[in-house]
Amino acid sequence: MKQIVVISGKGGTGKTITTGAFAALAKNKVMADCDVDAADLHLLLSPDIKERHEFKSGKSAVIDKKLCVRCGKCISICRFDAISEDFVVDPVSCEGCAFCSHICPNGSIKMKENMAGEWFLSDTRFGPLVHAKLGIAEENSGKLVASVRKKAKELAEKNKADWVIIDGAPGIGCPVIASLSGIDCAIVVTEPTISGLHDADRVIRVARHFSVPVKLIINKYDLNPDMTMEIEKYCGDNNIQALGRIGFDKSIVDAMVNARTIIEHKDSKAKEEIITIWSKIEKELS
Repeated sequence: MKQIVVISGKGGTGKTITTGAFAALAKNKVMADCDVDAADLHLLLSPDIKERHEFKSGKSAVIDKKLCVRCGKCISICRFDAISEDFVVDPVSCEGCAFCSHICPNGSIKMKENMAGEWFLSDTRFGPLVHAKLGIAEENSGKLVASVRKKAKELAEKNKADWVIIDGAPGIGCPVIASLSGIDCAIVVTEPTISGLHDADRVIRVARHFSVPVKLIINKYDLNPDMTMEIEKYCGDNNIQALGRIGFDKSIVDAMVNARTIIEHKDSKAKEEIITIWSKIEKELS
């Protein structure tokens, strides 16, 4: 079994479109959407949710009004101004430091675990998908990604799958690091712009820090041929395999509008380019 993650240094490079295409092309696989802060792979795969699980993380203070003597100590020491004058804790403002619970003379403040999101096990037309949704303003997206990764791996081992195909988060933060752990290969999708190269370089450095092999795809390459050549030179200088180029193609937009991957859409140049790229990945990692 091989685990690959598709990542990007910045949003909007075509990462999820590429992941969805790989999901359509790969045989005997499990898919995982680890972009838990803004998950969107489900928009292409139209999952049928079979299991729904709570994700709890972090704690917030809760005041028991029956025990509270309204001494005001908690209000005076809360540096986040999370406790109102009528002794109600705002769970959004509360940072979970628990200082108020320690100084309360009556023990009326308890720390309650937050319901921070959900993760799901679903069926799709391409096979099983593990995905999640982090709650608004909730923390520990890296921990939720780890839960999604663990379940996807367990499911792949149970089903004797050949691939785990992961849609990672953009950027270089906690969810990206959690997505990279124990991966066989990271596929970086970038676009031919200065910011695209800059941010791709950042995420490549993160992947290499964790000793994860990296390959790169240039999406919409024909919008800026000069920058495409510069990115390919960067790959050559840094011993990174450039898997291929994907041209700007309106058929990709048409496929998205119809909630389909480009592989399911009509024949196009972009479709052929992605099929060629997947063939390289399959040949080199199988």
